[in-house]
Parts: sequence; structure tokens; C-alpha cells
Amino acid sequence: MITETRTVFWEDGQVCLIDQRKLPETFEIARYDTYTQVAEAIRVMVVRGAPAIGAAAAFGMAQAAQHSTAQDLAGLHADLAAAANVLRVARPTAVNLSWAVDQMLKYAQESGHSDLALLRQGLLAHAQKIADDDVVINKRIGDHGAALVPDVATVIHHCNTGSLATVLWGTALGVIRSAHMQGKRLHVLVDETRPRLQGAKLTSWELLQLGITHTIIADGASGHFMRRRKVDMCLVGADRIAANGDAANKIGTYNLAIVAREHGVPFYVAAPWSTIDMRLAHGDLIEIEERSSDEVTHINGISIAPHGARAANPAFDVTPHHYISGIITEYGVVRPPYTVSLAQLAARINEGKA
Repeated sequence: MITETRTVFWEDGQVCLIDQRKLPETFEIARYDTYTQVAEAIRVMVVRGAPAIGAAAAFGMAQAAQHSTAQDLAGLHADLAAAANVLRVARPTAVNLSWAVDQMLKYAQESGHSDLALLRQGLLAHAQKIADDDVVINKRIGDHGAALVPDVATVIHHCNTGSLATVLWGTALGVIRSAHMQGKRLHVLVDETRPRLQGAKLTSWELLQLGITHTIIADGASGHFMRRRKVDMCLVGADRIAANGDAANKIGTYNLAIVAREHGVPFYVAAPWSTIDMRLAHGDLIEIEERSSDEVTHINGISIAPHGARAANPAFDVTPHHYISGIITEYGVVRPPYTVSLAQLAARINEGKA
């Protein structure tokens, strides 16, 4: 099954990525030789989804170490810092990117390797660990989230949060996958997710691979379906979550949360702990990436707007915490009030008790 192919992997010195721009028509692995190429692949969305971006950046850092011509530790650290600066800015909203880069820098500083060859090997092994851990973490998220899903359920999902958005399993779509594997009978209403149509192109493709029944709907149709038929829950991912529970996710998520609240539908966010940024007090502090207006005015390179029309294209919006029923992490489901529950979970993690 194609969905068992890792979205991000290392092979023969190259960072290998499923090229998500070409799905669902073509399944293709893109291969990159340098960290600058990896940064560009992140920027143009060859790879997307916060966890997948983080793993790609980690491998990019390993690549920077492999290609560094430094003759001493100070020089190698300087080259890693330069690579980190390039990778961090490729897409600013997803905290997993900067988290993974920081993890690599921390390893380089604290590994204790004085031999450059050993440090280079260690950095590659650490990047591989970040990728491998993502699979384990997401399966744990899936197990925790599946417990929330009724035995027979209709679920609305926004954007793409499956294998393609992670290294393999998925966050919100991973919950759906886990529930399906437990024998629960699901029907997924898949928001098409304008402007890049990640729902229609990617989520539908994954659900077909997994044999999960679903219907693609326009983003603006969610209220209609909640009003006219039973919808049991909304499941979305996140690219960054603030300490108070405000969650940045693909544009349109905020609208979905408001409609879910109006119709009494539980709204859950699924994300690994690495997506939660305890340094940010609230969501208004999250930097929102602005992308090219062409993504709005064109579909697959074909213009759908009058020549000269202007368009705005924020890639993400922030859903205030009071719309979120729970945050599904690898440590369990965190409930409101999030300023308390997230702080308590952070303390348990730091103490090694989570």
C-alpha cells in the first residue's frame, strides 16, 4: 500500500520526499542533495504538514553536517547554525520545523563528540530518531483519539493530517485510521480545503488507500451537513498551539470550529507535544504565513479570477481555545482549561512522569 511509504526518509545521502504537489495524479519521490534544496522543498510544499516538515528539516540539518568542509568543531557548529537559519524561515508558522532544527543543534552541542566524523554520524542518527519517533508518537495519538470516536460515526476533517502530513501515520487522520482499524464504522466528510485543495487531493487519496468511506464537500458546506444530518465530531490537526490552547491550523479551521460550536458538535485538535509552543501565551502571537495570491486566483495553473484581481492568501488561521473540546496528544487528551492542563502536562513531561 502506498500509504505505508514514509513521506520523509534518508537514502544514499539524499533527503527523499513524496512530492505532494503531484498527487493524486502521480506518485513520485523527489530527492534532494543539500539543505538549501530541502528548505526550498519545504517552502514550495513538496512536503507539508508540521510533523513531516520537522522531519525533513532534521534530515536537512544532517545533510548540512555531511557536506560541511569544517576542519574543527567550531567550524561545524557555525555551518550548522547557518543551515538552521535557512531552514527555519522556509515556513514560519509550523513550530515543528524550528523544534526539529533546535533538537539537532542541541544534539550537536551536547553529544560530547569531539571527532567530526562521529558527530556527523550522530547527527544523522538523531535525525533518523526524530523521524522514527514521529511514527510512534502519531500511533499513540491515534490510539488516544480513537477512544473518543463512536462505534458508528460521521466525522468532518479539514485539510490533510494523515501519513502525508507526518512521517507515516498521521495526527487527526491518524485518529480516523486507528478507529477504522479497531472496526469502527466511519464516514468522513472531507473539506476540500481551499486554496490548495489538500482535502480533495490528499486526504481523499489517503482514505481511498485505506478503504475508509468518505465524501468530499466544499469548505462552506460544513454548516449545511451539521444542520441536516448527524455529525459526531470534527477532527483537525495543528501547526502551532499556544500555551492557552489557541491553535493555528490550515485556513478555514476557525470557520469550521465556529459552525461546530453552533451545532453542538465536539471539535478536537490532534497534534504531537512538539506542536505545542509553551513559550507563546496566546494565539495572536503566532506568526501567520502569507502565501502567493496566485494560489487563490489559480487552480493547477489555470486562472479562475479576472485578470488584475487582487487576492489575500493567509495560509493559516487561529482557532481560539474556547472552541476546542480537547487536544489529542501522545500523552492523552488534554481538556480545558488549557492554561492549567497544558502547564501541568508540561511539568510532568519535564519531570519524566508523563
